[in-house]
Amino acid sequence: MPTVFRYEGFRFYFFSNEGDPREPVHVHVRRDGIEAKFWVIPEVLIAYNGGYSPRTLRELVQIVEANRESIVRSWNGHFGS
Repeated sequence: MPTVFRYEGFRFYFFSNEGDPREPVHVHVRRDGIEAKFWVIPEVLIAYNGGYSPRTLRELVQIVEANRESIVRSWNGHFGS
């Protein structure tokens, strides 16, 4: 599970096995046992929410948007895309 970055206790990561065929670029976010998943391309969208509040989700969307290039670069570097 490569970690892309951490921010205020949140871990932003993806799995080395992201399906066959591989799912589109996305990032998982975890803190305090709660997880969410965000599609990154073509726009940042919530794919799954395991219990974050609406306010926290809005903050996470902003963080993912601000770090989109880094997430895509990490994804492509890991999967050789």
